[in-house]
Amino acid sequence: MRKIWLLFIPFLLAWVDPTTGASYATSVLRPYDPPEHNWLPGHRGVDLRLSVGDEVLAAGDGTVAFAGVVAGTPTVSIQHGGIRTTYQPVHAWVKQGEQVGEGEVIGKLGHSFDGYPGLHWGARTGEDNYINPLSLLAPTIRLKPVDVPG
Repeated sequence: MRKIWLLFIPFLLAWVDPTTGASYATSVLRPYDPPEHNWLPGHRGVDLRLSVGDEVLAAGDGTVAFAGVVAGTPTVSIQHGGIRTTYQPVHAWVKQGEQVGEGEVIGKLGHSFDGYPGLHWGARTGEDNYINPLSLLAPTIRLKPVDVPG
């Protein structure tokens, strides 16, 4: 039996990891853990490894929908067509209404307000439809051996 290698490359979107600019996630500290119902507690985003003071990048092209403070946490939100991404705790270098490009610096990481380190990155469609922001990134491509006769 010989082995062949299959390469699967799903559709690629124009999004980047807001901590590195890579098209794939590099270091997830806390995964997406949505609640069963929107009114219950849960983790509606992911926490990515980043040090306080490091630059935060726009995950995609869009318009700054919000740059300010939410419940004591510095926050930036970007509208990308039907998807809105949010970055916390981020001290904004951008202003509401400003156009930003994929990978452009939007601010710097502040100190954690919830006890979790790194950048909290969230995404949603509509008002309450949270999605895993990692689903916006290209998956890690892996070659897998497959046994074939002959």
